[in-house]
Amino acid sequence: MHEWRKRPRGIIVGAAAITALALASAGCSSSPKSAPANAVVKGGVATYPMIGVGANWIWPYIPPSNYSLINQQLFQWLMYRPLYFFGNDGNSITVNYHMSTAYPPVYENGGKTVVVNLKGWKWSDGETVDARDVMFWLNMMKAEPAGYAGYAPGLLPDNLVSYKITGPLQITLHLNRGYSSYWYTYNQLAEITPMPLAWDVTSLTGAPGSGGCASSVAKCAAVFKFLTAQAMSYKTYATSKLWGVVDGPWRLSAFSLNKLTTFVPNRAYSGSPKPHLAKLLMKTFADETTQYTALQHGQVSAGFVPVTSLPQRAAGSQLPATNPLGKRYKLAPFYQSTIYYYVLNYNNPVLGPVFRQLYVRQALQYTMDQPTIDTSVFHGYAVPGAGAVPTAPANQWEPAIQQANGGQGPYPFSIATAKSLLTSHGWREVNKVMTCERPGTAASDCGAGIPAGRKLAFRFDWLIGLAETPQMLAVYQADAASAGIRITTKAEPAETAFAEAAPCKPGPKCSWDALYDGNWVFNGPGFEPTGESLFETGAGENSGSYSNPAEDKLINLTHTSDSLAIFHQYATYTDQQLPAIWLPDQYTIVAISSKLSGVHFSPLYTFVPEYWYFRK
Repeated sequence: MHEWRKRPRGIIVGAAAITALALASAGCSSSPKSAPANAVVKGGVATYPMIGVGANWIWPYIPPSNYSLINQQLFQWLMYRPLYFFGNDGNSITVNYHMSTAYPPVYENGGKTVVVNLKGWKWSDGETVDARDVMFWLNMMKAEPAGYAGYAPGLLPDNLVSYKITGPLQITLHLNRGYSSYWYTYNQLAEITPMPLAWDVTSLTGAPGSGGCASSVAKCAAVFKFLTAQAMSYKTYATSKLWGVVDGPWRLSAFSLNKLTTFVPNRAYSGSPKPHLAKLLMKTFADETTQYTALQHGQVSAGFVPVTSLPQRAAGSQLPATNPLGKRYKLAPFYQSTIYYYVLNYNNPVLGPVFRQLYVRQALQYTMDQPTIDTSVFHGYAVPGAGAVPTAPANQWEPAIQQANGGQGPYPFSIATAKSLLTSHGWREVNKVMTCERPGTAASDCGAGIPAGRKLAFRFDWLIGLAETPQMLAVYQADAASAGIRITTKAEPAETAFAEAAPCKPGPKCSWDALYDGNWVFNGPGFEPTGESLFETGAGENSGSYSNPAEDKLINLTHTSDSLAIFHQYATYTDQQLPAIWLPDQYTIVAISSKLSGVHFSPLYTFVPEYWYFRK
């Protein structure tokens, strides 16, 4: 989020703190907390900042080029609620059925049939949020899969044998195999956002449903073309009769690209609670400095405190010992459901064979001094990253192995261990750089494809704008050098880093060595932290082209089994195999106006300011 966010990997937004401002408020799955009636000031205007860029795509069917949490969680979800809403009060990362437009899905026939029952909420034009609106979305996915950033070949809608309306508020899906109810709900049904018939048109004068996409896949192409054009017309966002049809708690009253966006309550909202605020302003600032200056002058209601402005974390606390903003703001920690790591290029023609050796990856992980980096670079506002599942907040998916060695997992910092691994596999330090002297495939040799004289030296590319990365890399370079591993670094502009983040076939054009272009956030379309997007052979977001048949098998087992034991097998194996090198998981300190209440923070970046209120 640093916060460049991958969603999926390679779709990144903003500057170092854009998504650190995904402020979210309470809302538990069954009985949401309500503000004390005698404490609430009805009305008031709250302002929160975006850094670098604001929202630029209003239609929930988001193309890859516009996929970001700014467009989804911080913009669209205020107006258009997904079929299943995720994120509860505080640190929960579970599905929130209270705030969803449908009841919990019912799985039948060994997981091959899914029945979804809608609640019958209302759109602001009076239409019911019903089965036709879900059919509209699914038909659009069938017709235009490449137009949706969350599409992955073989997954939704490809895994549907058929789907049909089985009642006004019911739709039934028949799947091509029995799936885990966890995985299918969290990583497949989570992609669906019901769309009103008011959008099923091919012109602004068309009658609702006249486009025909809700009833026929064949008619979706024309609707897709029309809605795409409308979504590119930023000046009409707040005035269009299309986008004014909402089922969420907010609607747009003004929109200015990368400047100021104004939301007001949707008085026809079917869910609860209804917004307390009279207006919600989303203001875009050029950079972290100007945003923090606005905080210091009380010009925003909540915002991000840069690490450089924070005192060292107080011992035994998640917060600093002193508040740099004084009494006007309260401070709170914001953990993200995320993993930080850097990618190795397994298809690099020179270094690929080196990176494919597990002992080499282990040595690279052993030289990552996460405790020192946390203290010296992040001022104490990080926890060790030890694997493929988020470490904080605590969650059911994290395997026990990630908590080993003070949270560093199976490979805690040890230069001596790294050095021993390399020398026991045929490497010797020559002019301070480990050099392969014993080529071959025996247990004590360097490994397949590694010639005599190959040096363990590589370039580490990183995305410009990740603020603390240079300091982190300086620590890593020094420790790796002590183990005979020479790392050079290069800051890359976004277009270069994004190009490297795309998997490449072996050959001279696949020449990058290692890359850090941000963190991966499990906040949709995949909410369960499975590995199909990141580590499965051939996955589009598997930037380094990691391939391991045993890994693939375990990933696929998580799709068909609800057993946490099976999931932990996948996660434990991945943590041990190191398809990537884990980095510290940073968390953010956010400041909230002392006058504003009801504000909490969701690791999934769920943004629900309808809970916010000013106190009397």
